[in-house]
Amino acid sequence: MKKYICRICFILLLTSNVWAQEANTVEVDVLAKTSASWDGRSLPNYSNGKPEITILRIKIPPKVQLPLHEHPVINAGVLLKGELTVVTKDKEILHLKAGDSIVEVVGTWHYGKNEGNEPAEIIVFYAGVQDTPITIKK
Repeated sequence: MKKYICRICFILLLTSNVWAQEANTVEVDVLAKTSASWDGRSLPNYSNGKPEITILRIKIPPKVQLPLHEHPVINAGVLLKGELTVVTKDKEILHLKAGDSIVEVVGTWHYGKNEGNEPAEIIVFYAGVQDTPITIKK
């Protein structure tokens, strides 16, 4: 029995360099870490209730504008492709390009538009509560 345990330890020791080498290739970039939305307003406290996470991949064709809407829940995203402009009802403007992250406004009417010549593609994560909509259109 001891020989078996020692062989396992020996194998683990031999492979530990492989694990260390693989670990050295991992890169982590913090795309966003904040308690404020992109317009500088503080994010609201989380709601009570059963949490519900929604992840959407949204594709917006060139020259298309989304309808005016608001989000009652905290959400954040990363623009994967293209360009996107976000405009609030107060005319605050955010321009995003591929690779940019966004911590979206909560409870503020706004819209997004793709002013570019290629589709815009964004992944958005919503931290909501069951039976609560993630988007309300005006």
